[in-house]
Amino acid sequence: MIAMTTLEAPQTSPAQAVGLDLMPLDEVLAVVRSNAELVDREGRFPAESVQALRAAGLLSASVPKSLGGAGMTLTELATVSRALGGECASTAMIFAMHHTQVMSLSRHGLESPVIRDFLASMVTDQPLVASATTEINIGGDVRSSSCAVEYEGDRYTLTKNAPVISYGEYADVVLATARRSPESAPSDQVLVACLREDVTLQKTGTWDTMGFRGTCSPGFMLRASGSAEWVVPATYSDISAQTMLPTAHVLWGGAWLGIADAAVRKARKSVQKLARKTPGVTPPSAARLAELLVVHQQLSDTVFTAGAKFDAISDDPAALGAIGFALSINNVKVTASDLLIDIVARALLICGIAGYREDSELRMSRHLRDSHGSAIMVSNERILNHNAQLSLVYKGL
Repeated sequence: MIAMTTLEAPQTSPAQAVGLDLMPLDEVLAVVRSNAELVDREGRFPAESVQALRAAGLLSASVPKSLGGAGMTLTELATVSRALGGECASTAMIFAMHHTQVMSLSRHGLESPVIRDFLASMVTDQPLVASATTEINIGGDVRSSSCAVEYEGDRYTLTKNAPVISYGEYADVVLATARRSPESAPSDQVLVACLREDVTLQKTGTWDTMGFRGTCSPGFMLRASGSAEWVVPATYSDISAQTMLPTAHVLWGGAWLGIADAAVRKARKSVQKLARKTPGVTPPSAARLAELLVVHQQLSDTVFTAGAKFDAISDDPAALGAIGFALSINNVKVTASDLLIDIVARALLICGIAGYREDSELRMSRHLRDSHGSAIMVSNERILNHNAQLSLVYKGL
């Protein structure tokens, strides 16, 4: 039940999928909504909202049905991400990043019995999973690592100086990238699931940002040691191309679409207020609203077309690894972030001074600040530079 362009929040939940008596999604959204302003103002982790996600079984929504999970498709997950983004962008981004990691484990880690058991236990335990894919001194290139996994018998050790670990202090598991061994090339990477009890995090930075303030993603020195079974069997290049990048871009896009939904709702409310003051006369801002809805539909179509494409080829590694798919999924991130910034700016102009005032119900400040984070968190410039290299060898249209 996926409504491609509607502003209505979805009413389905993983509880229905797995037959559990859990918190309905509309109640989750009420909790998220009630904490959003405070989370943004204080730049704090949305603990109440994440707990509501747990109560609804949403943290295991992408776990396969064969392991007891809801087995939600990427399109369905993006719909939930969208609903959350309409209330609190930070909560939506945490949901999106969490499921990018969970899907990386469920699609590439099932050969490891401990990872398989962990995924099955997610249905009852609802752990939060974070990622550490960037590293100091590699310039933000997630496909290169200077740190390496070392082994002693059946145990691994890992030390990673990460400039950002999304909500790392609050996660139960951190998925970290590293070279396969000290002798491996920087691009020969693996993904390691580092359990909270196996990890020491030493904070090396702060997180006082313009937007997405509640994601709480400062830098850390991560030190981990645990069973070697927690090293994901697949190579990270396959995980990245076939799962991590496409799911991240679609789920981020869903979160950003939710921000756009919120901005459009306020713009529509502003125009409707003016229309009620002059019955029978169409306010001049109505034309701007009509133009805004065109751009909003473009964003919705961008996100959900990509989600449907991934779902259609999700079991085809060759299709997922094709250069054409890599280009298109990178374009989703760039397009979605650019459209979001445009949508919020247009909505602010429609609302006028009411959107500019912090004491107004139509205030746009949080949406405006969050929208600009979409182009910076994994820089559009870096993605376009990567696409420039791919386009040199791509033979398609």
